[in-house]
Amino acid sequence: MRPVPDALMLFAAGLGTRMGVLTSQRPKPLIEVGDKALIDHALTLADQAGIRHVTANLHYYPEQIRSHLSDRQNISFSDETDALLETGGGLRKALNLLGPGPVYTLNTDAVWTGTNALSELRSRWDPNTMSALLLLVPKARATGHSGSGDFDLDQSGRIRRGKDYVYTGAQIINPEGIENVSDRAFSLNVLWDRILADGRLFGCVHSGGWCDVGRSDSIPLAEALIAGAADV
Repeated sequence: MRPVPDALMLFAAGLGTRMGVLTSQRPKPLIEVGDKALIDHALTLADQAGIRHVTANLHYYPEQIRSHLSDRQNISFSDETDALLETGGGLRKALNLLGPGPVYTLNTDAVWTGTNALSELRSRWDPNTMSALLLLVPKARATGHSGSGDFDLDQSGRIRRGKDYVYTGAQIINPEGIENVSDRAFSLNVLWDRILADGRLFGCVHSGGWCDVGRSDSIPLAEALIAGAADV
């Protein structure tokens, strides 16, 4: 089993219904923010972090994503066209492509500034004490995010369900035991709850900017975040 992950799961299968008309004829990962598709923002993080193996799950307009990424040699695809499996089910189905041991997972509906998010996770990852390490931002810095926070963070780095920090959609997780979940489609929250009960769910705080681009009105917020970082 690899102690440090070198494989990344990109979640790219969602319907993107919160984007409204923008996703009526294309998948959300291909929506452009700052003249760059959302999935390309995610892949830039992977490239900069030196991650060798990337798997993306596909459901909605899958051929558009395959075509968009046709010139990349390090990407495999996990086909979910018959049914959406959610994050947990999607990760479980893709494990044969990702290989054994801990993996990165990354949502494709966010943009980042500052230190590379995946590199931050790698620098904090300790497989001896952790089964999952989630990258968080304080709720006050969660640009584009609506609703309450997700977690609280203690001084040791362990996290519990709470409201002070928002999960950014980036993590390292050891999926051991995921095969024992009975549902076919399920959220990673199921696995997190098991890991939390074992005292092995940890978090670290992203040092830069982050914007949730799950809705169309978040696109100008994300572009302003990127422009502001470029001006520094």
